[in-house]
Amino acid sequence: MWQVIGQSGAVSLLQRSLEKGTLSHAYLLVGPPHVGKMTLALNLAQALNCQAAEPPCGLCDSCQKIASGKHADVRIIGLNSGGNSTEAKSRTEIGIDQIREMQHSSSLPPFEGKYKAFIIDGAELLSNEAANCLLKTLEEPVGGVIFILLTINDLILPATVVSRCQRLELHPMAVSHVKAALNERWGIEPQKSELLARLCHGCLGWALLAAADDSLLQRRAERIDRLLDIVDSDYEQRFNYVAQLAAQFSQSRDLVLEILDLWLDWWRDLLLVKLGCNDAITGIDLEAMLVDIARGYNLAQIKAFINSIQAAGEQLRQNANPRLVLEVLMLSIPGRSSA
Repeated sequence: MWQVIGQSGAVSLLQRSLEKGTLSHAYLLVGPPHVGKMTLALNLAQALNCQAAEPPCGLCDSCQKIASGKHADVRIIGLNSGGNSTEAKSRTEIGIDQIREMQHSSSLPPFEGKYKAFIIDGAELLSNEAANCLLKTLEEPVGGVIFILLTINDLILPATVVSRCQRLELHPMAVSHVKAALNERWGIEPQKSELLARLCHGCLGWALLAAADDSLLQRRAERIDRLLDIVDSDYEQRFNYVAQLAAQFSQSRDLVLEILDLWLDWWRDLLLVKLGCNDAITGIDLEAMLVDIARGYNLAQIKAFINSIQAAGEQLRQNANPRLVLEVLMLSIPGRSSA
């Protein structure tokens, strides 16, 4: 059975294509992190190589090998694949050598299955050379080979690459659906299910990670404490914080963007509390603190700073100077009244 949850439209389309023999040679799965892109890609690879009458069964030798990453004909290409571990850790983009290696492998017949499947994780991180090399491969499809590109933003990819793929968008799930899945399928108690369902923004994968690893919620708590410290600090302390974030950005932009997303959640919650919409807040475990802090701001201040956070995130995603962007953001933090 298909393991991905909450993506019935994409699953139905792929099932029909499998039944009719009309699969595309390349798919582009688009959606936020942890929404289910990799799960769906692996499910499709299983369905193509499954030994059961109704694929993917998830139980046959082929399905289990794919699930454990040990199938010779299913490969994942990403920042951490190819080369030695030191090279992988220092890599900031998917390079042309990785794509050339994939090209060579795709020209060979399947080793142990019916189909070869190449999953490119984080396709938006392809270098220009790698993207152009991939385009040539997509323009000359080979039978028995399928390419599955995963991305959080297909607008970053060259339009020529996007046009060679069948695009499937995976949408975040409703809070109620995530909560039900966590509670009924994984047995997570209702109060924690409710919190995780809100914090994950419809991306079930993150909720499952947080349910299994308490350090994710602990990290959130530490970041919120840091946020509150910075909001109440002077400019020198804020700019020292910016220097730390800018240094982190050069190593892991995702980490800094995660922090900005947390800031956005916090200030959105303040806005909702200010409007009396407490039932809609994300941080339900921090409601009392939010109510208290919201008294010190007016709606215009909160809305303006939300716009500033969104603008900073967009600029960072477009490769603007991180230090400059974050310094401007720190300057726009509204002052809180003592009322």
